[in-house]
Amino acid sequence: MRKASRRHRALFAVCLNLVALLFSTTAFITTYWCEGTQRVPKPNCGKDKKTNCINYNGNETYNGTNPNVIHYSWETGDDRFLFRYFHTGIWYSCEENINGEGEKCRSFIELAPASEKGVLWLSVVSEVLFIVLLVVGFGLMCLEFFQSNNVVDGLKLNAFAAVFTVLSGLLGMVAHMMYTQVLQVTVSLGPEDWRPHSWDYGWSFCLAWCAFTCCMAASVTTLNSYTKTVIEFGNKQKIFEQVLQEEQALVHQNTLKNKKEQPIKKAQPIQSVSRSLELAEDNARHVRRSILTSAAIDLGEIPEALGEE
Repeated sequence: MRKASRRHRALFAVCLNLVALLFSTTAFITTYWCEGTQRVPKPNCGKDKKTNCINYNGNETYNGTNPNVIHYSWETGDDRFLFRYFHTGIWYSCEENINGEGEKCRSFIELAPASEKGVLWLSVVSEVLFIVLLVVGFGLMCLEFFQSNNVVDGLKLNAFAAVFTVLSGLLGMVAHMMYTQVLQVTVSLGPEDWRPHSWDYGWSFCLAWCAFTCCMAASVTTLNSYTKTVIEFGNKQKIFEQVLQEEQALVHQNTLKNKKEQPIKKAQPIQSVSRSLELAEDNARHVRRSILTSAAIDLGEIPEALGEE
């Protein structure tokens, strides 16, 4: 029963570590840490663009190659702007292409202010280490799960897996916090053509923190399994020592009893031997007496026989 419960805890920790690994990898390679809209001027209308554009003087086929021609537009205020969708990750920031279909992406590292690029690179390195340590912890947990028959080896693997998982969780937390700081500074001090009008954290950001939560849950489960196994070993050792002491006490008592009973047991065979010797001497005396009496009778009969002759 205890072995089954230990295997169940190990399997639960492996599943949590696998979920954390999948979430962290997905968040690292996707570009949805931040989502929002950017306010940009509407483009000029042309042959390929007839909606969400500025039409000067009602001429949709306007060719704006002549800079000396003055054009007028009735659109003022927010009507002159578009709110395009964008999403940003650790590596890239992708924006909606208002002049056509699809998206345009550019490096987020280049968009970050110069004062924050060092912190951003530290965040990237921490994210990579977070994933690497998760892989190492996952491998150790799998080995511990398949080595559950050997309790000592499984306990060692369990301890190493717990250490690597805790370290990966701490690195992941630091990486997420550093990236959040860089993102907030970039939103305020980034390039004007990129600064968002409204923004919020995306599903990649939520996956990253879910990965951290699963990682810490896996580490807690692994540490709990380790401590519980150590406590069980300690209790078994105490019980074994108590039983051993009781057996030694019983053996000592039995030896004392044997020492006390040994003189009595030795006296009894001596008495029996002496009695047997006395009986043997008595029998010998009776035999001697009978022989002597018979011999005396025989000697007394001899002269009478000689006198008669």
